Amino acid sequence: MYDGEQIRPAYAQVMDWVRRTPPEQLELKKIEAEALFRRIGITFAVYGEGGDTERLIPFDLMPRVFTEAEWRKLERGVKQRARALNAFLFDVYHRSEIVRAGKIPAELVYRNEAFEAAVVGISPPAGVYSHIVGIDLVRTGPDEFFVLEDNCRTPSGVSYMLENREIMMRMLPELFRATRIAPVDDYPDRLRRTLESVAPGKCDGDPVAVLLSPGAFNSAYYEHSFLADQMGIEIVEGQDLFVQGDFVYMRTTEGPRRVDVIYRRIDDSFLDPLCFRPDSMLGVPGLMNVYRSGGVAICSAPGAGVADDKAVYTYVPDMIRFYLGEEPILKNVQTWKCADPKDLKYVLENLKDLVVKEVHGSGGYGMLVGPKSTKEQIAAYAERIKADPADFIAQPTLALSTCPTFVDEGLAPRHVDLRPFCLVGRQVHLCPGGLTRVAMREGSLVVNSSQGGGVKDTWVLAD
Repeated sequence: MYDGEQIRPAYAQVMDWVRRTPPEQLELKKIEAEALFRRIGITFAVYGEGGDTERLIPFDLMPRVFTEAEWRKLERGVKQRARALNAFLFDVYHRSEIVRAGKIPAELVYRNEAFEAAVVGISPPAGVYSHIVGIDLVRTGPDEFFVLEDNCRTPSGVSYMLENREIMMRMLPELFRATRIAPVDDYPDRLRRTLESVAPGKCDGDPVAVLLSPGAFNSAYYEHSFLADQMGIEIVEGQDLFVQGDFVYMRTTEGPRRVDVIYRRIDDSFLDPLCFRPDSMLGVPGLMNVYRSGGVAICSAPGAGVADDKAVYTYVPDMIRFYLGEEPILKNVQTWKCADPKDLKYVLENLKDLVVKEVHGSGGYGMLVGPKSTKEQIAAYAERIKADPADFIAQPTLALSTCPTFVDEGLAPRHVDLRPFCLVGRQVHLCPGGLTRVAMREGSLVVNSSQGGGVKDTWVLAD
């Protein structure tokens, strides 16, 4: 928020409002916002900790603000990355030119658990494999942004982005009247148009899209039902769909209805028991045969996860140069691959200063934050790395930027990251905002909701 001792112009209106608002009124606003979240039903699930698995995500009234100039740079960088990742996916499931050129090791791709042999040779509409790309970003300086990781399968959190904005507009209408803030409420419409734009060639008439969910017991089911409702499409489970001939149909009260596009929110292994896990009760038997024959589009495509593996992440700058002939706009965080003996030696010698992650991990689980860990924790984690080095990567602990955040003591700095959502279809669009996640604990660098993190509204100011 500050540039030296001065408040940055982007935050001037917000800070003026904070100073004019009595502390007791701010507290009432916070309580009212939490009540709205609870009434709407915006929760997330945490498993394995006992007690109530449904938690209310902490919501902070203080927005994160970007100027339009800052956002333009992020937009160019995120779009560039999304294009390169999709080019990589098309390549590795076809001619593998990047592997042949020696730019990425073959074993990192073809022995990757996210690589799906069943997808080899399939050309999805518009050549797009990952239709919703979530790029996790951190800021380390006025003009320095780094990519922490890529999410190419089913990145979650967009419902929080939309609901955060809705609640902020209810809570602080005077700020929205006084400030030109780019809207995010057209995201569901743009998502639907993106899905429809990649309907298969066999589509007859207006495309019919559905959202395929594992069901109400899934941790992200609120988001599934919210997005389906906002897009005006049906939310279905595997049992609601069936294959007949070369097409997929949806069971309705008026009889079978053909489905052209499936926005899937279930993992690859559960999509089709005839192709992947035979014990899956969540998928649609025969779905992959229809997909292979061009009778249905699956968004995002099976096998897209090979592009967001944390070891593959280290090669994304090379992908940008190889496929686009451009220099990366957004930098990667320096990353040590424990599969490399030299990197492994360095990591084991410097664990107390590094952040170590499982290559296939997510949600903040299985991490080691060296500076925040005890000697015993570091020693135990070192044994895990030695047992399977290829399963880990390490990164430095960056000097992450902080945002002003309302805590019990008042307004205080807390570390944040950002997940903007990039839609890739016949066109590429980045929503002007995103999910800002905030580490609510003082000094913490872990922003995941499953680890006690909260969320903020993200504002992009128009010039």
